[in-house]
Formats: sequence, C-alpha cells, structure tokens
Amino acid sequence: MAALLRGSRCLVGKCHNHVNAVQVSIRSMASKTQVGFIGLGNMGNPMAKNLIKHGYPVMVSDVFPESCKELQELGAQILDSPADVADKADRIITMLPSSPNVIDVYTGPNGILKKVKKGSLLIDSSTIDPAVSKEMAVATEKLGAVFMDAPVSGGVGAATSGKLTFMVGGLEEEFNAAKELLSCMGANVVYCGQVGTGQAAKICNNMLLAIGMIGTAETMNLGIRLGLDPKLLAKILNMSSGRCWSSDTYNPVPGVMEGVPAANNYQGGFGTTLMAKDLGLAQNTATNTKTPVPLGSLAHQIYRMMCARGYASKDFSSVFQFLREEEGQ
Repeated sequence: MAALLRGSRCLVGKCHNHVNAVQVSIRSMASKTQVGFIGLGNMGNPMAKNLIKHGYPVMVSDVFPESCKELQELGAQILDSPADVADKADRIITMLPSSPNVIDVYTGPNGILKKVKKGSLLIDSSTIDPAVSKEMAVATEKLGAVFMDAPVSGGVGAATSGKLTFMVGGLEEEFNAAKELLSCMGANVVYCGQVGTGQAAKICNNMLLAIGMIGTAETMNLGIRLGLDPKLLAKILNMSSGRCWSSDTYNPVPGVMEGVPAANNYQGGFGTTLMAKDLGLAQNTATNTKTPVPLGSLAHQIYRMMCARGYASKDFSSVFQFLREEEGQ
C-alpha cells in the first residue's frame, strides 16, 4: 500500500514525467529493491546491518571508506559518494553526526541531490536542527523527491538489536513507505507530523535524558558518600518514585549494571560530545521560541564542561565520573 501511495502521489502531483513516476512506483512495490545507506558510524553501522538481515540489498557510502569494510563482507555494495548512491537507489537512509554533515551530504558537490531520481524517498535519521530538516525537504521537493526526518532514540544497543524508536516527520501519505524500512531497524516508528517534528521530538527527549542522567549521577554519588551500597541504592530507586531510564536501564555507576558503558570505562554508547550537541540544539530552539529551559541550560553547560575536561569521547553517563572528580578539586 505504501508503494502504491508513493506511486499515485507522483502521478497526480507535480511529476511531469509519468513514465519515470510509474517506474518508481514499480520499484517501490518490489519491497526488497536496493536501499542506500550513508553514514556508518556507531549507529549507522548496526542499522545498515539490520537492513541486510531483513533481506534488503544495501548500498553504502561513508566519508571514511574503512568503515564500509564490515558491511561489504556482509554483502553490501560500496559506493564512492552520496551522489553515486542516489544514482542507483530510490530509497536512501542517512545517519550523520550534525547539521553541517547533513547539508553537505544532501546538497554538496557530490551530494544526494546531484543525482536524486524523481519519486525517491530520502529518510534522514540524524539528529539536527529542525530548520535544517525543513531546508532539505524544500530542496528535495523541488527535484520531485520526498524527504522525511526520522531521528532515533535508544542508543547503540537498540541499534544493534533492532529496537530503536524512530520519530518521523514528513508527508503523512509517505509514512507507510518509510515505516516499511524503519521497522527493520526499530521496535517503534511514530509519526510526529510535518517535516521537522521528528527532530523536535528527539531534541525534547534528549534534553530530558540529559537532565535525568545528571540527576541520577548526583543521587547515586550522594548516596555512596552517605555510606549506601550503590547496587542497593539503585534497587531502592528502581522500586520507588525516583525510578527513571538512567537508573534502571543505563545506570551511570560502575559495578551496578552489566552491559552498559559504565561497566566498560564509559566506552561505546552515546558520546558526551553528541549529547552536548543535542543540548545545543535544544537551547537554540528554546531561544527561538522564547521557552524557559533552566535545567536544560544547566545540563548543556555541564556537558560542554565535560567535553573540555577530556570526556568528549566517553559515554554521556560518564557525568557520574565527572562529578566524582569535581569533588577532589
């Protein structure tokens, strides 16, 4: 149905090349046709792997060619540039670090929009400024293609297990076409509204996540200083009103939980520098909308300080370690 909707949109909309639109519709109806994936970092790599696991032929491209090798071994085709991917695939997913990266990958000299086909579906899962998502959508629409923003929540663990949450913004009639692909990588695919609303939902979520993680780290640290066993304190919190995701699923104290970054010297997971970036996006949007976010502002300052103190590449839960070190000064 999603494919038929995509096809009918092109035929009755602004596409003047009906033959091309019909071809796109036929390509879409064959669900296991080529999918392009650009950006194979900590999140993009396992996401692309899950597409392959679900039987999709995947074409990949990354600014660091060595990051493509693992996907190539799994059968992915490696291409030199985003433009090359757009030349061969009419469904493309991008997973990039920041707004400037997205702008370059879509509109740069070797960008997707240089060779995008009419009727193509472009899904950006990066976390960026909602205004940039809207700009990319306008540029994409001028070429007869469709852009949707679909940032994710869940981290590397959820990306690996295929249990991400996708927050999707774009034309509602295109949502089912996007959901077909995103469901291979996520347990929850939620339609949020027009382009940019997916980013808005993600920014709000991550601001609360940062505030919650700092609160959990402060609480655990105080309890430890008061003589409480950290595992016992975590157990009590998680059966009480203070329970949150940072306390029961991603505890920041080493030795409390297995399989989280805190158990591995804060390696992997969601980097402090990325959290600082997302909090910066929240600050920008809060300023633009004249929204008071005092705790969000303080969280932004704390994560920026952490980046300056050597925590940039550590998981954002390392705020616990940062607070412990602050005590000794």
